[in-house]
Amino acid sequence: MGDGHLRLLPGLSVLLLLTFRAADEAPGANPSFPSCLYPWTPTGALHYLGLLTVVSLPTAPASTACAPWCPPQSTCVNATACRCLPGFSSSSGEIVTSPSESCDDINECEAPFTVSCGKLAECQNTEGRYYCVCSPGYRLVSGATHFSNESQNTCEDADLCSSWRHPCDNSTFCVSTQGSYTCHCLPGWVPKPGFLNKQRTTQCEEISFPAWTPPPGIKSQSLSRFFEKVQDLSRDFKPASPQDTIKNLIKSLDKLLEDPGDLEALALPDRHRVATHLLSQLEEVLRTLAKAIPEASFTYRSPSDTELSLMIREQGNGTVTVGQSLARMRLNWAEAVGVGESGPTVAGIFSSRNMKKLLANASLKLDPEEKVQLEKMHEGPVSGDQPRLLSAVNTVFLSNKDTEKLDSPVDFSFSHLVEKSGPRQELICAFWKGDKDSGGYWATTGCRKLGSGNGSTTCRCSHLSSFAILMAYYDMEEEDAALAVITQVGLSLSLLCLLLAALTFLLCKAIQNTSTSLHLQLCICLFLAHLLFLTAINRTEDKVLCAIIAGALHYLYLAAFTWLLLESLHLFLTARNLTAVNYSSVSRFMKKFMFPVGYGVPAVIVAISAASRPHLYGTAARCWLHPGKGFRWGFLGPVCAIISVNLAFFLMTLCILKSKLSSLNTEVSTLRNTRMLTFKAMAQLFILGCTWCLGVLQVGPAARAMAYLFTIINSLQGVFIFLVYCLLSQQVREQYRKWLGGVRKAKADSEKYTLSSRATSDAYRPIRRKSKSP
Repeated sequence: MGDGHLRLLPGLSVLLLLTFRAADEAPGANPSFPSCLYPWTPTGALHYLGLLTVVSLPTAPASTACAPWCPPQSTCVNATACRCLPGFSSSSGEIVTSPSESCDDINECEAPFTVSCGKLAECQNTEGRYYCVCSPGYRLVSGATHFSNESQNTCEDADLCSSWRHPCDNSTFCVSTQGSYTCHCLPGWVPKPGFLNKQRTTQCEEISFPAWTPPPGIKSQSLSRFFEKVQDLSRDFKPASPQDTIKNLIKSLDKLLEDPGDLEALALPDRHRVATHLLSQLEEVLRTLAKAIPEASFTYRSPSDTELSLMIREQGNGTVTVGQSLARMRLNWAEAVGVGESGPTVAGIFSSRNMKKLLANASLKLDPEEKVQLEKMHEGPVSGDQPRLLSAVNTVFLSNKDTEKLDSPVDFSFSHLVEKSGPRQELICAFWKGDKDSGGYWATTGCRKLGSGNGSTTCRCSHLSSFAILMAYYDMEEEDAALAVITQVGLSLSLLCLLLAALTFLLCKAIQNTSTSLHLQLCICLFLAHLLFLTAINRTEDKVLCAIIAGALHYLYLAAFTWLLLESLHLFLTARNLTAVNYSSVSRFMKKFMFPVGYGVPAVIVAISAASRPHLYGTAARCWLHPGKGFRWGFLGPVCAIISVNLAFFLMTLCILKSKLSSLNTEVSTLRNTRMLTFKAMAQLFILGCTWCLGVLQVGPAARAMAYLFTIINSLQGVFIFLVYCLLSQQVREQYRKWLGGVRKAKADSEKYTLSSRATSDAYRPIRRKSKSP
């Protein structure tokens, strides 16, 4: 190429440069057009200069020819090097010196070449370049589709609902959101199966009133009139105003339940079938109509105090509370979501007091585990009578229809009549269960009571249904009534005999010694314990008073056993020391320690029990120790220990007395004393010790027989004590004879004095008459 040509190249280069720059600055330039690939930046300018340099350079001599191996997206530098185009780079940088290297695209939108496009915008990378665009839902004020850097950012929110002609389905309406939009179902419409509400693809269908037919096989004019009103509501139903339909439906149901008419004449199973049908169908209708309510919640209280509480939300989780004054529930919202259900999620409670009329006289079936717990609490078999309904009937429903076993339990709080539980009565959390034969009954499986007070009871259930609070009454079985009569008669006789025995030990001077002192304390403890048992064992209405009574019985019966232990110890020591000298030392030892032990040891045991678990004094059935948590071993443990020690003392005493009886040189008085000690030891062990073991043997087939033996023998302990220690004692009998002789003599003297007085009076009367005669 000649010099003239070389002089033309600089002018051509300037022309090309101006052409490229003008094209890049033209408004609305197309970024895909090849002449506008690179924005007017220093990098782009260098690229343009590189192109111009290639154009303006003269042809190189053969010795400086370009390398034939230059990779794509590069230009020749010389025979040994190539340069990557702007926007491209090799592994070694801009210059390529090896045929194995390549020029790859540089992603300017990623580190370390991150480009800032500003707020509401995004960086877009293309081959050899980048550009900025507004985020979805936003647009540039100028209307352009892209810009080069943050300084050119004028992105603003685009009202897609107004800018697009048909962004949503005809069954929905468009709602603009920040940079986007959602499609909502029209009022009274719900998403079609397979669609979700408030999505861009939502498609909806109109809600229709669910079909509600009368229960089969039931003939009732009142029920027929009610279903005629239901059909009218169905024909007049307007999906845009479901609240009005729900209110009218509840009013119609209230009217039916307030005046059931011929429904009350139906047989009990048929009435329960009607109630089961009404509850189940009402649940389905309310669940369906609630989906058409546009608000997030809906509450209604009818003039008859029937309550309805609804919560309508989208799918989600978290704990929510639904309800009003009659009933409230607390649940995990994830439990309310129905599998495969379209539309919003619904949770509701329908509470009706008038439903009691149809559910009256229904039976109660206790869960087996709960029945065992109640039998422990009431200390005997329970046979539940027909319960009394205290609360409204509360129907709970969700969008989720599979609620027989929930993943998370639901807590309920039910208001009800204030009524204190008496003996053998219990507040029950129950649910209504339909039955083909009986029509339905109350059940407790899956529900338990958490607490009760101030006219409200809290329940926790693992399933949903129609719930209520019941007062259950438990009757004593026949053998319990017979045992109660035996206990009353036996303890009454024992009280009389214990009183006579105590008076004998106090007034009979000839027999007063250490042994009679022990007998006296035992009689006093048993007398007070039996008297308190007869008069206050069932005073369970006041829990504090009942706990005090239980504690007093605990102490008195333990004291009686402690004095029984001292009796056995005294017999053992007496058997070892039959001589007068040694006996006096035994008496001194017993007098010194018997009162601190006899009354102090039981006090310590009761104090420890009361301090550790005072709430276990008193049960729902009687004022005694609660059987739970092993608390009764505070009484059974010491009793078993005393019986075991007494048995050991008895065996050792028998061994000692046997050796005394076998001695041929024994005096008659000593022999008599030894035989008496043997008899007392045997009687004492049997009457006041071993008979309590019968209480432990009340298990299995022999439980009933053991219960009768235990009740008869132990209720007559006072009679046996009076018999052994008083009537069978020669000294006491002699004293009784003296007392009886003294009574007879006093009576005779009284009669003699009366006769003498009469004789004197009769003798005096004639003298007075004689003195008055003339």
